[in-house]
Amino acid sequence: MKRKVVYQQQQKFNYKWKRKVFAAILLGFCFGSLVLMQCQYTRIMSLRPRFVQKPKIAFLFIARNRLPLEMVWDKFFKAQESRFSIYVHSRPGFLFSKGTTRSIYFLDRQVNDSIQVDWGGASMIEAERILLRHALADPFNDRFVFLSDSFADTKEGRYNPKMAPVIPIHNWRKGSQWAVLTRKHAEIVVNDTTVFPMFQQHCKRKSLPEFWREHSFPADPSKEHNCIPDEHYVQTLLAQESLEGELTRRSLTYSSWDLSSSKDHERRGWHPATYKYADATPLLIQSIKEIDNIYYETEHRREWCSDKGKPSSCFLFARKFTRPAALRLLTMSVLGANSNEAIRESKHAK
Repeated sequence: MKRKVVYQQQQKFNYKWKRKVFAAILLGFCFGSLVLMQCQYTRIMSLRPRFVQKPKIAFLFIARNRLPLEMVWDKFFKAQESRFSIYVHSRPGFLFSKGTTRSIYFLDRQVNDSIQVDWGGASMIEAERILLRHALADPFNDRFVFLSDSFADTKEGRYNPKMAPVIPIHNWRKGSQWAVLTRKHAEIVVNDTTVFPMFQQHCKRKSLPEFWREHSFPADPSKEHNCIPDEHYVQTLLAQESLEGELTRRSLTYSSWDLSSSKDHERRGWHPATYKYADATPLLIQSIKEIDNIYYETEHRREWCSDKGKPSSCFLFARKFTRPAALRLLTMSVLGANSNEAIRESKHAK
C-alpha cells in the first residue's frame, strides 16, 4: 500500500513537471514568433518609401466673388500641392466651380459658413476668424497667410475710450491685415471672446456722406472715431496677450500708400495705389524685390529686413494690381519664378 502511494505521488510530480516544461516551451515559441514577426515588420517598413507630412502654409483669401488674379495664383501654386492649403471667404452662396474659376486650386475651396462683409466693419474680422477656424481643422497647417482678391502708429481719433475697461490705450496697436500668423497665434484669434466683442461695439468706420441715406445722420461727425477694425484687431489682441516679443513688426505684403492721390482729405491713405496696365513692368517688380528696409515715420526709425540673420527682401507679395496689369506681368514671365522661395520664406515668418 505504501509503495502504491509513493508511486502515485511520483506520477503526479512527473505530470506537473511535464506541464511546466510544456508551458515553458510554448511561452518560448510565442516569444520567438513575436520577435520574428517584429523583425519582419521592421524589414518590410524599411523597404517602403517613407512619407512624412511636412507642415503646410494655409493661404486665406477674402474675396467678394471671383478672384480677378486667379491666373497669377494658379502659376504660383503649380506643382506644390503638398506644401499649402487654400481657403476662400466669398459672399454667402457664391461657389468656386468650373463656371466661376479656371484654376483647379480654387475649385470648391470656399468656406460654407461665410458672412456678408462690409469694408471698414467688424464683419471683416469675423471673416478672418472663420477662415482661421477652417484652416486650424487641418493639423498640418502651420502658417496662416491672409490675402485679398487683388493682390495697411495709431492715428488720432481711432482709439475709442469706451474700450478702456478691457483694452487699455497702451495695448492699442495698428498694422496690416495682410499678416502671417503662426498656429499658436491663429488659435488665440479664433478662441478670443474678450477683445473681439469690444471691436464689434466700439471700433467702427467713420460715416461718409454717401452712406447717410442708409444710416442715421451723425449728430457731430467731427467727434466720430474713424476706426478700421481689421487694421487693429490682430495686433491689439496679441499685445493684450503679451505676445509682441514673438512678432515681426512688418507685413510680407507690399502696398504703395500714396497719400496725395486723393483730392478728398478725409480719404487720403484709406486705400493703397492700384497698379494698372501701364504700371506693370519688370522694373516695378524688381524695385519691390529690392526693398530691404522699412522706415517707420511715427517712430523715426529704420528697420533692415533679414531672414535667419542674413539680409533679405522685405516683401514676398504685392498689391493692388488690376487684371490687365497681372496678365501683362505673366506675359513678360515676371511672376511665378520665385514662388518656391516665397512659400519657403513664409514658413519662417512670425
